[in-house]
Amino acid sequence: MVKWSVPARNDLKQIHDYIANDSRYYAQNVIQEIVAKTETLTEFPEIGRTIPEISDQNIRELIVYSYRLIYEISGTGIEILAIIHGRRDFNSAWDERDH
Repeated sequence: MVKWSVPARNDLKQIHDYIANDSRYYAQNVIQEIVAKTETLTEFPEIGRTIPEISDQNIRELIVYSYRLIYEISGTGIEILAIIHGRRDFNSAWDERDH
């Protein structure tokens, strides 16, 4: 089962709102694609690569458009931790979160 953390849900909303400033249609498509990628994680949790900046085999990422979708594999399932734009400094963005 895939669960979304509060920070990840906030990331998703911010992405939608930012893109919607130019195109509500494209914003909806991007959000749908991100959510669709997370749905594959239930069946294939290790599909994402390990994150170079983090030395934890259970924290992985999928690339969706320009975003790094960060998730954690645990005994209870998959949790989406964050969605970070690829141009952002990963360490700074990651350190801003409670994880």
